[in-house]
Amino acid sequence: MMDRYTLSNGYLSATVRADGAELCSLRDSEGTELLWQAGPEWPRHAPVLFPIVGRLKDDTLQHQGRTYRLTQHGFARDRRFAWLSRSATACKLVLHDDPDTRAVYPFAFRLEVAYALDDDALSWTMTVSNPGRERLPCALGAHPAFAWPLAAGIEKTAHLLEFPDAEPAPIRRVVNGLLDPAPHPTPVTGSRLALDPALFEADAVIFDTLDSSSVRYTAPGAEAIELAWEGFRELGVWQRVGADFLCIEPWHGMASPADWTGPFVEKPGLMLIPPGDQRSCSLRIRLC
Repeated sequence: MMDRYTLSNGYLSATVRADGAELCSLRDSEGTELLWQAGPEWPRHAPVLFPIVGRLKDDTLQHQGRTYRLTQHGFARDRRFAWLSRSATACKLVLHDDPDTRAVYPFAFRLEVAYALDDDALSWTMTVSNPGRERLPCALGAHPAFAWPLAAGIEKTAHLLEFPDAEPAPIRRVVNGLLDPAPHPTPVTGSRLALDPALFEADAVIFDTLDSSSVRYTAPGAEAIELAWEGFRELGVWQRVGADFLCIEPWHGMASPADWTGPFVEKPGLMLIPPGDQRSCSLRIRLC
């Protein structure tokens, strides 16, 4: 069975793994790698987060009087997907529920992950379908890790995230993997977030009330990367301190609030997909 597949259109090339349906390489026309290459500080590239984003309290899912152990970010990133289609510039993969997934997440689902190149952009679409008889509660997230710095010789602190709109709303933080109920002052000045490793000493910076649906990751002397999304509602920005990557993560769903307990279907922020229905979230990564 094919483990990896590479798309190319002369402007970009992208390599996708069957394991986790994970984007593991994104290169420009000169062959410059834009993604983190899974070093020892963090062994991933751009995992798919499903059926949760973040962590549940005590890693425990409660449903219909039973408890299940579901760990951080869910299981999709560690499961092998099947190839549905492959062409020179696009591919699609799928994951279904099975006895192993039902042991930790007692719901029927179908998760398709599609990638397509279009000139200077990569489109990444995740579609969750509910083939079951009850509502499907779930979250979805993209977790791409980009090189930081964007090019050799540029200081990390010279990098910015630039939103198209001013973003004055407070941010959220996590404590021991769970969402801090208290809001925190935003580090964004106007529409710009000045990047510094010190920002992430308290873990991820989480935007849950964004007006923007895109952001540019940029630095003087480097080609910028623009991310634009549809269907996602939150944005996480994270770095493992000391590593040379920056994760820019559109999400639909977040970690459980530290002060919340209850049945999984009542967890704040989840999609609740009716039987026979589906939901899609998409991310477009463009060089600019």
